[in-house]
Amino acid sequence: MKILAVTACPTGIAHTYMAAEALQKAADKLGLKIKVETQGAMGLENVLTARDIACADLVLIASDIDIEQKERFAGCTLRQVSLESVLLDAAAVLKTATATR
Repeated sequence: MKILAVTACPTGIAHTYMAAEALQKAADKLGLKIKVETQGAMGLENVLTARDIACADLVLIASDIDIEQKERFAGCTLRQVSLESVLLDAAAVLKTATATR
């Protein structure tokens, strides 16, 4: 399963990047492929390409704010979760998201 994720927090500093790292580590442990775009104080980083999006089985938005360019994911299987849930247990978030796909 190929998962894409976008992380963003209101200030765009710590939690955006902490959530991205937590998702990457949890995906590695679960044997899932994931690419995480961060939308933080430095702007969009590790930007998801049109090809990434076309090949994705699931797009996970981990944010408590509106993300930029959300329209890119029209037609994708999309799950929205809070940053807090990812920071508390990223593996559980990924398991739930992939189970309900």
